[in-house]
Amino acid sequence: MLTERQKLILSTIVDDYIRSAEPVGSRTISKRSEVGFSPATIRNEMSDLEELGFLEQPHTSAGRIPSHKGYRYYVDHLVKLGSLSVKELDVLKLFFVEKLQEMEHVIQHVATVLSGLTNYTSIVLGPELLTTTLKHLQIVPLNDTSAVAIIVTNTGHVENKVISIPDGMSPHEMERFVNLMNARLSGVPLIHFKSRLHNEVSSELGNYVSKYEELIRMMEGTLVSDEEDRIFVSGSTNMLTQPEFKDVDKVKGILDLFDEAQTLVKLFSQAPQGIQVKIGTENSVEAINNCSLITASYSIDGQLLGTIGILGPTRMEYGKVISLLDHLSKDMAVVLARWYK
Repeated sequence: MLTERQKLILSTIVDDYIRSAEPVGSRTISKRSEVGFSPATIRNEMSDLEELGFLEQPHTSAGRIPSHKGYRYYVDHLVKLGSLSVKELDVLKLFFVEKLQEMEHVIQHVATVLSGLTNYTSIVLGPELLTTTLKHLQIVPLNDTSAVAIIVTNTGHVENKVISIPDGMSPHEMERFVNLMNARLSGVPLIHFKSRLHNEVSSELGNYVSKYEELIRMMEGTLVSDEEDRIFVSGSTNMLTQPEFKDVDKVKGILDLFDEAQTLVKLFSQAPQGIQVKIGTENSVEAINNCSLITASYSIDGQLLGTIGILGPTRMEYGKVISLLDHLSKDMAVVLARWYK
């Protein structure tokens, strides 16, 4: 448990480091009017905070920077949510004024607005991506080598895809395959099909169907949602403007991540509803272990429609980003209600 003095010093260090991107020393903190402690007192408290794991001392610098643990404590206990400026509110109001006719345009607009207001990278997952599930699968043979897979989702969407029947597969085996797919994957979100196919269906399928591996490969391309059509990334190169990411090799893994739709979906599908903050290694994807990801879900009548996210350095303006996401996620629900009510 931190003392009130330690909380004040930690909060001051985080705020100063967010602004300057430079290690913060005791003399710098002592000059802040709201602190009111001598440099010697502050140095002692900084040493204690470092021992507790809330601060780090980079290289031989006399200053300290927040650790991931320090950021987490700051977000959970100390952060002050910033009030939005008149300019920011005006930008958000355009969200209602502009007559965006298509859902995809709304989502893309949100991504662009957020990256522009924060100078970080924004990622928006559109409606249905996290909630669309398989209701029923049917396969109708056309001839000995091809068939039509009929996919029905819980939203009522029906899609027909022509597939190849593995050489020598009997109608009885195909029937077993369809029955197993419906039994194991009905109600499963489309974004999880690939993993469930390999982790659950594949091993059981081997007991009933001779050429099940060919079927698995075939279904991978048939029963996977079009993530790319529902994910919008804006400001992907904003990371390059941050001092801690001036080394292109260091940021390459992050830039590559923006082209991996399934990995992005995984990041978002693990986040509970509401506003969530993942700092550093709390993120499950190694490429962003030096970043923070703040997400906010948007819903209508308790039904999750999608998620908005901001990815930036751990030295992020948490108060401002949380306020923006809270405001905009509520606006998203209002705008998208036009399509759902």
